[in-house]
Amino acid sequence: MTRAISVPIKSERGSRFLFDAFSSREPVSTSLENALVCRDGQAYGGTQVNILGINSVYHESAAALLVDGRLVVAAEEERFNRIKHGKPAEFDNPHQLPERAIRFCLNHAGLTARDIDHVAYSFDPRQRRKRYRAEWWDPRLEETFRLRLGQVPGAIDDLLGRSLRQRLHFVPHHMAHAASAYFPSGFDHAAILTIDGIGETAGTSLAKAAGTRIQTVETFEYPHSIGFLWEVFSGYLGFSHYDASKVMGLAAYGDPEVFRQQFQSIMRADEVNYGVSPEYLGNSPERHARMEAVFGPGRYEDGEILPRHADMAAALQAATDAAVVAAVRRLKRRVPSDNLCLAGGVALNCVTNELVRRSGEFTNVFIPSAPHDAGTAIGAAFAVHCAKHKRSPERGNDTPYLGPAFKRREILAAVKSAGLKARRSTSPARDAADMIAGGKIVAWFQRRMEFGPRALGNRSLLADPRRPDMRDILNQKVKHREDFRPFAPSVLAEHAEEWFEVGAPTASHAFMLFACPVKPDRRDLIPAVLHRDGSARVQIVSRRSNPRFHELISCFFAKTGVPLVVNTSFNDSEPIVCAPTDAIVTFRKSGIDALFMDDVVLTAKA
Repeated sequence: MTRAISVPIKSERGSRFLFDAFSSREPVSTSLENALVCRDGQAYGGTQVNILGINSVYHESAAALLVDGRLVVAAEEERFNRIKHGKPAEFDNPHQLPERAIRFCLNHAGLTARDIDHVAYSFDPRQRRKRYRAEWWDPRLEETFRLRLGQVPGAIDDLLGRSLRQRLHFVPHHMAHAASAYFPSGFDHAAILTIDGIGETAGTSLAKAAGTRIQTVETFEYPHSIGFLWEVFSGYLGFSHYDASKVMGLAAYGDPEVFRQQFQSIMRADEVNYGVSPEYLGNSPERHARMEAVFGPGRYEDGEILPRHADMAAALQAATDAAVVAAVRRLKRRVPSDNLCLAGGVALNCVTNELVRRSGEFTNVFIPSAPHDAGTAIGAAFAVHCAKHKRSPERGNDTPYLGPAFKRREILAAVKSAGLKARRSTSPARDAADMIAGGKIVAWFQRRMEFGPRALGNRSLLADPRRPDMRDILNQKVKHREDFRPFAPSVLAEHAEEWFEVGAPTASHAFMLFACPVKPDRRDLIPAVLHRDGSARVQIVSRRSNPRFHELISCFFAKTGVPLVVNTSFNDSEPIVCAPTDAIVTFRKSGIDALFMDDVVLTAKA
């Protein structure tokens, strides 16, 4: 048993606004800093300004492009290179850029490398050097990391075929997270909470925003990292370090009380503080032995999942809930706004998100579709726009549909290349809904790909929520994954409150980020999407946000009286499909009954 820990919090001194919170490739001069004044709606000239945002420092490599402050395109590298998370999260690869995603962004906008005015990279090496402590992990790894960070400017110059010089900017990681949530929210002021594994050295950041300015208020420095703790326990439970979602699903089957006391010595929270023991993170050589002494032997990758594994996951979830709510309360005291923006990988925890939303600390809660590291490509670009250029960025553009779309001729060419025969549907939504109501599993591939880890109706697998066996069928025959993994419902906005306790509306309900209770009298009607606690990770679909998907669910509702379908990502132990070729490959190797790409239909028999 380890000793209980104190909770040291490092405060930021002074006002660090968005316009001086990034470092340029060259040192920021006083004159440059004085020039970085951003006025809402004020344009200084008619020249189009193009800013490319890049994330590649850890994982979820991604690119995004702002044109005159408007987010026009964003995509994750994994969708193109078909490597989960784009690349491994290693110390030696922050210079490995999302080349395919960058090229796609430029092509989509009709731009060349010469048209890029600024590049924003979502990490600040200078801040890392200033705050890093040698006792955290092997200094040799840190040296490698810094050397590779030093190669980032050259790698970007080589990719773009030009020298950027002071047009390349390093944006602090948590500032990029904060901006990625604040500007799409549409709020004109907000409190912002970023929680992830680590930025430069912080695991949590508290910030406030007004107009185009974001100010860091306080940080919880390493080792106080909730995200890292989830990585450690994901590995200990026999999953990869990326598999927090599996641990979340497993937590529903456990009893948090079994290991609650043990977790008090690992992560402790009070009313407005939390802290994580360094003995379970980083460079601690006795970490594994310590965990075995407390929890028993770790699980191997293909080992049996025992009740104590679920109990560990449940205790971790409960400890996370307490820690995040403590941080939310602390933020509310420091930034007494009605509006809260959440960002960072921990903001993908739909159970904790719902708890935060229902806490009542903030009236309005917004989480972007990509709160994880991919979203920092967007946030970094927003930060540089506000710092360097002539007008406020576009506010409130919260669409997740920012990736590639494909023309019918491209789809037909992929079908022909695969040696298959397709038919055309005059009413794809109705035909797909009829198949789903008949017990079929339908792949729905439409228009622009989603940005973020959730399939939100354009790269989705859809099924009937009324069937008790549908979860097992999807897990075993299609997704080839663990039986305990849950599935989400996509529900018509007009009927959401009849089926779920959604509470105060938020735009983020469209992104599948809250575990809302299902109305008790409806639970038996939709067993395929019901969690063990009676909740479901809901996506609310409006006609405005996704008309084609809304039409499909409406057709299913007209036929069955149930205004929702099962929606899971269109993939099978791989990144979500991007192109028609990806869709066909996954369709052919899995138990999917039909594939709709635009109005082109493939069936399993064909």
